[in-house]
Amino acid sequence: MRARTMMSVAVSACVALVACACGPDKAKEDTDAKPSQPSASPRAEEPSATPSVGAHTEKPSAEPTGDQPAPKTKEGAIQRYEQYLHALGREDIDTVCEVAGPAAKKAQDQGLGPCTSTYATVFQMISPAQKKALRTATVDPQRVAVRTPDKIEMPVAAVRASATFSESDLGSYTLEYLKNDWYITD
Repeated sequence: MRARTMMSVAVSACVALVACACGPDKAKEDTDAKPSQPSASPRAEEPSATPSVGAHTEKPSAEPTGDQPAPKTKEGAIQRYEQYLHALGREDIDTVCEVAGPAAKKAQDQGLGPCTSTYATVFQMISPAQKKALRTATVDPQRVAVRTPDKIEMPVAAVRASATFSESDLGSYTLEYLKNDWYITD
């Protein structure tokens, strides 16, 4: 595992738990249900299921639905990662735990708690200025590395935001195309 600060480790753990969190009251139940059903994405219900905390309308139009897969492209992976970054800035635990499900599951298997509790800690570690910057962060496609058609590396240097992020406070991630969408796996 890469050397990272506590926040990076917690963020990595939470990323893996993305698909397994639906809320603090149902964390255990959802931990078992979400990883086996990532294509039944709760993102399709998110606008009505997630309370609005300011401008929550940056949903991409190419987002997959139950019958429509996400684009298996570099652009599709970037769009998904930006969705994760924006959700991290809004403290949108459902979306964060949806996108980071596979990585969070790995972290949980290594002894970290469920996504919801791990990310609750991560949210406290992110400064208000960083949260604000994450809400509108973008990714520089020229800095993204395509390893295989279904595996893309998102280095922290690719994140464009009004605040600076380093490997120690945000980290770099691997997204993989699994079950018709992009998920953070490492």
